[in-house]
Amino acid sequence: MKMLLIYPRWPKLDRQTEFHLPPHGPVVFAATLPTTVDLTFVDENLQSIDFDADCDVVALSTMLTAQLPRAFEIAARFRAKGIKVIFGGISTMLHSEEVRQHADAIFLGEAEGRMAAVIDDLQAGRLKPVYDYMNNPPDINLIGTARREILDRPLYNYRGVQMLDLVHASRGCKFDCFPCCTGFLGGKKFRPRPIDKVIAEMEAIQNNRLFIVDNSLAQDRQWLKDLFTAMIPLKKKWVSHPILDDDEILKLAAEAGAWYVYQAVFDTSEVIRKRIKRLKEHGIGIEGTIILGTDDQSEDDIKRLVDFLLEVQLDVAEFTILTPFPHSPIRRQLEQEGRILSSNWLDYTADKVVFQPKKMTPEKLQEMYHYAWDTFHAEGGHALRMGKLFKDVMLREMNDGTYRRYDPKVARSFKKGLPAA
Repeated sequence: MKMLLIYPRWPKLDRQTEFHLPPHGPVVFAATLPTTVDLTFVDENLQSIDFDADCDVVALSTMLTAQLPRAFEIAARFRAKGIKVIFGGISTMLHSEEVRQHADAIFLGEAEGRMAAVIDDLQAGRLKPVYDYMNNPPDINLIGTARREILDRPLYNYRGVQMLDLVHASRGCKFDCFPCCTGFLGGKKFRPRPIDKVIAEMEAIQNNRLFIVDNSLAQDRQWLKDLFTAMIPLKKKWVSHPILDDDEILKLAAEAGAWYVYQAVFDTSEVIRKRIKRLKEHGIGIEGTIILGTDDQSEDDIKRLVDFLLEVQLDVAEFTILTPFPHSPIRRQLEQEGRILSSNWLDYTADKVVFQPKKMTPEKLQEMYHYAWDTFHAEGGHALRMGKLFKDVMLREMNDGTYRRYDPKVARSFKKGLPAA
């Protein structure tokens, strides 16, 4: 059976440097398919879709809400040709009722151990409209190494610099944070993968730079100790979401190759100041993820927050506007209060105001979003700050002998201590 797996394009975040990481969902999904499936993958952010492709089924992998309008267009074109279309992925789960109207089948939940039955149903002409495993996660031991060979590797670079490969060491999250959908998607229970399987997958990734995409690396202290200890010999350099704020854990993380973390910054408290200071003391960089538009923020609060980020010398800041995605705690609150202004999913890119803020107008919040980006990055922009982080990791790799010359010109410029052209 021939399957065309498509990752639809979406509008990118205003003000952010545009680059493309290898997508994670499609390569994890590919690993769940029977060997009888002849798979072709297209990342529409970097490749064109051949709507005349020879295929028996089209699978659409959707991660973001903003991908859905384009995914529906793609589905309509293939279905008009009589080709079955299956949807799966995060935003399919968040918008399942709507997605059902555009699909022959939708898959909800985690796919390990389940796709052989779906393919059997497809071949037998009994494809079900819904395969719902949302509250029935598979045995964590079934999760295998993702099939990264389906990616067109040379496409995933920025100015000659190879981008990070994504990998996950656990699923589920016990922290039910107000803007997050993970509790709905993966459950509120921490489900770690066996560490030997995680290490085997990391070893199989040729790229030296990883993004550990677990929702949080702060859920189980002993597991973190064991994971980071096992990672040290790999000499990988990696990025993650927040790491447990514990000196022993941070020391081990640094030894294991922690490069920088995505650290949520909601306020100007001493807690945040000390957390940033400790990360820096361990040689770990920080890309702040800053949500604007929370109920406790006024215009002056946002200005003070930007000043604070400059004061603590955050390496990079990524500002987003609070976005009430379906099945998040904040969505429920704003719906109850009648404050949702738009459900146009193309606007759910985290750079547009789609709700009524509490302490300012929607227009003022949009203005403050641009103020935050432009003020924080006034001395060189987002791309230059990211370039400094990449310069740091290249120098580390050169020092420990793991650097690979993806582009000789870039390698020479960094070796001289200069930013890449």
